[in-house]
Amino acid sequence: MPAVTVGDITALPRVSELPGARARKVKSITTAPQGFEGEGFPVRRAFAGVDMAELDPFIHLDEMGEVEYAPGEPKGTPWHPHRGFETVTYIIDGIFDHQDNNGGGGTISNGDTQWMTAGAGILHIETPPEHLVMSGGLFHGFQLWVNLPAAKKWSPPAYQDVRAKDVSLLTTPDGGSLLRVIAGEVDGHFGPGSTQTPITLLHATVAAGAELRLPWRKDYNALVYTMSGFGFVGDEARPVQAGQLAVFADGDTIVVRAANQQESRSPELELFILGGAPIKEPVAWMGPFVMNTKREVLQAFEDFQKGLLGSIPAIYKEDAKPKAPLNRSGEGAKLGGDGKPAAQTPTAEQILDVHGAPTEMQEG
Repeated sequence: MPAVTVGDITALPRVSELPGARARKVKSITTAPQGFEGEGFPVRRAFAGVDMAELDPFIHLDEMGEVEYAPGEPKGTPWHPHRGFETVTYIIDGIFDHQDNNGGGGTISNGDTQWMTAGAGILHIETPPEHLVMSGGLFHGFQLWVNLPAAKKWSPPAYQDVRAKDVSLLTTPDGGSLLRVIAGEVDGHFGPGSTQTPITLLHATVAAGAELRLPWRKDYNALVYTMSGFGFVGDEARPVQAGQLAVFADGDTIVVRAANQQESRSPELELFILGGAPIKEPVAWMGPFVMNTKREVLQAFEDFQKGLLGSIPAIYKEDAKPKAPLNRSGEGAKLGGDGKPAAQTPTAEQILDVHGAPTEMQEG
């Protein structure tokens, strides 16, 4: 970590706080619980314990890894549906393959981002490539769910890749921070990601002892998740460390300072910073579907079971079958009567827990 670096940070454009800008106060700091997603890779649920109104327009954020896989251990998710929002997958270290039933897909690695608009409905799968499964290796990334307003929940599905080489690189007046703008705008500089919902998303690295005073749109909320290192948030200097999310109040500037002393394995403060324009609409969420009403969520489950969200493309049918055990846990596929892995089409119950999303209706 991190995947995208620069040789001479002083040559980058600089962002600066405007005179008279008001620093945002810190509303809350929460610690992400740890769990497992999909076929077993470790995650931290970054938004756990935070009121949905504070997160709007975001729904869900997982930090995936950081984990060093042994050969045979890398895991992904099985084929599953989504409706009503966008998924954003940012890979810091490692490789991930994406395929969907709308023709979208590709391989992302080391600083790349994929942006999938589920819209009216899509089926997709995210897995490490076979060569990484065989060799093992480092894996670390994020998956973010961005809500769509009611007027866009029925938009056609779409997919885009954002390559590491295309992100906007910025620094601060003292050159103490490297900002990688993936989407949205920071101080007049724009990231390459195209968003349905107005948001800003960036990965920041702050050198030990340096302070980041980041200009931020007044009409956006502001969330800062600490990936690694120790630091302080707000002018009130509230301490944060890896796995903690800071929610900021209104204002013009996000303030973060890296502690003078950092661990040798994480010599800098690494941050995932995001914010957006609140949609301010009712939210109903269960499993892989995020809609405006409970009825719409239940309809999404019915539509999936009826095949109205599409089907797994024939060339990927093998991916929908359970695989023989590849990891040291010894857990493997159930076998059919012929001794071969039984074909598996995900049921409504199975898709509920693919991303660790709530298995009971959430409304806000």
